[in-house]
Amino acid sequence: MKILILGAGKMGSFFTDLLSFDHEVAVFEQDPKRMRFIYNAFRMQSIDEVKDFVPELVINCVTLNHTLDAFRAVLPLLPPYCIISDIASVKTHLKEFYETCGFPYVSTHPMFGPTFANLDNLSKENAIIISEGDHLGKIFFKDLYSRLHLNIREYTFKEHDEVVAYSLGIPFASTMVFAATMKHQDAPGTTFKRHMKTARGLLSEDDYLLTEILLNPHVPHQIERIQEELSILLQDIKNKDTDAIKQYLTKIRKNIE
Repeated sequence: MKILILGAGKMGSFFTDLLSFDHEVAVFEQDPKRMRFIYNAFRMQSIDEVKDFVPELVINCVTLNHTLDAFRAVLPLLPPYCIISDIASVKTHLKEFYETCGFPYVSTHPMFGPTFANLDNLSKENAIIISEGDHLGKIFFKDLYSRLHLNIREYTFKEHDEVVAYSLGIPFASTMVFAATMKHQDAPGTTFKRHMKTARGLLSEDDYLLTEILLNPHVPHQIERIQEELSILLQDIKNKDTDAIKQYLTKIRKNIE
């Protein structure tokens, strides 16, 4: 299969490495420095090269704020049968775009990234495939993710953003609050160091990505839940209510069983 990958960032490079030995892969990236470690694939820096490549599948891996612009730039150069796809973590505006673009499409979300995941062993990681989309495109990604031993779930666009608001919005917001209250520690404990590692990893991500996840319309409700739980815990602590704190610990332990 002839596959065009847009963007040679972390995930673009990951998909290139993953696919280039079984398919004919080309990578379009305007920043030449990002192409330094791309091998076994055609390197494109001019959008005009896309037309001659004649891809059958496009995987859009550019940063979230440029996803739609990258699609619009490349669509006029694609054959009408080409399947277009994205791996965006927020799908808010993609459904409307896909439904009017005139191309078969498939949308997925690998629920992992190079910052935290062990890319050599993804058996404990997850991937979401959007149920609205081209049948053959969904089969391609199901096969690909199955070979990586990922746990695959299928959701609609709306369901995806609801799931992401919970699974990313809560830990992102909690980690940001941890970082916001931080001060230097000369002798940090183990738990502190683990939290700090998570915070540094999260804050190394692209600002636009973090912003878009937080601006997911379903996230405010999740943050309100954090505020409610903090209020309960704070009140128990202020009241020095040992029994209430023990009951609270029993409750939250059940949540993570």
